[in-house]
Amino acid sequence: MFLFRSLLLVAGLLALAATPVAAQNTRLVDRNSLGWFTYNGDHKVAEKWAIHTEAQVRRVHFGADPQQLLLRLGGIYTLQKDVKFGGAYTNFTTYTYGQHPSAELGEPTPEHRAYEDVTLGADYGRLHLAHRLRLEQRWLGQLDPARPTRVASWQYQNRARYQLAGEMALQGPTIDDGEVYFTFFDELFIGFGPNVNQNVYNQNRISGGLGYQFTKAFQLELNYLNQWTLQGDLDAATGRQVFENNNGYRLNVVYNLDFTK
Repeated sequence: MFLFRSLLLVAGLLALAATPVAAQNTRLVDRNSLGWFTYNGDHKVAEKWAIHTEAQVRRVHFGADPQQLLLRLGGIYTLQKDVKFGGAYTNFTTYTYGQHPSAELGEPTPEHRAYEDVTLGADYGRLHLAHRLRLEQRWLGQLDPARPTRVASWQYQNRARYQLAGEMALQGPTIDDGEVYFTFFDELFIGFGPNVNQNVYNQNRISGGLGYQFTKAFQLELNYLNQWTLQGDLDAATGRQVFENNNGYRLNVVYNLDFTK
């Protein structure tokens, strides 16, 4: 029953992700090709505690030009095998890209974030599913039009994120060293509270592909990524909402260290 509810939820998220497609006659759609290079590492420092490190170099034109840069540092507490709590600080930068850039002044736009999340997992034979609910507090830099290299003020926003992620062994009952596996996720972003503007529906990301486990602590994954993003401000020329539909690949390195050994 739990698996059935999970599949129903995925179907609902896919329906939400498709909603912008049906409204293209009234909204602008900015399409970009992506090349994302990401690193994730959970480094164990005690029986139940780990330090989370993450870096994402996001680029457009299949990796030729900058899109965004994410640097993250946080902690994870493992209550039991498939119940984890986490929190982190994120330094985020958005560059000017696309035909309707959100960074309109031509300079990189900074953002600071904090988040808290809980992850619940379960095994279904070869398939492992993980549900993650995350709450973000965001401080978005507002650049000074007269001196766009400086931040004039910070705008505060809240965002909720739900992700369903999975891994499935392809060469046996479990994922072992030297084996290929299937990996996927779908994540929905919802803005709420003050200063949300146009993008209550903030974005949706769907990704799937293959991974290779060199060791239990080191995996390499190559996924297809589809992203719908609703920009917070209307297009200045037409007054219409702007959706980004970004498609491309995501190369992810997972490397975990155990400092307790």
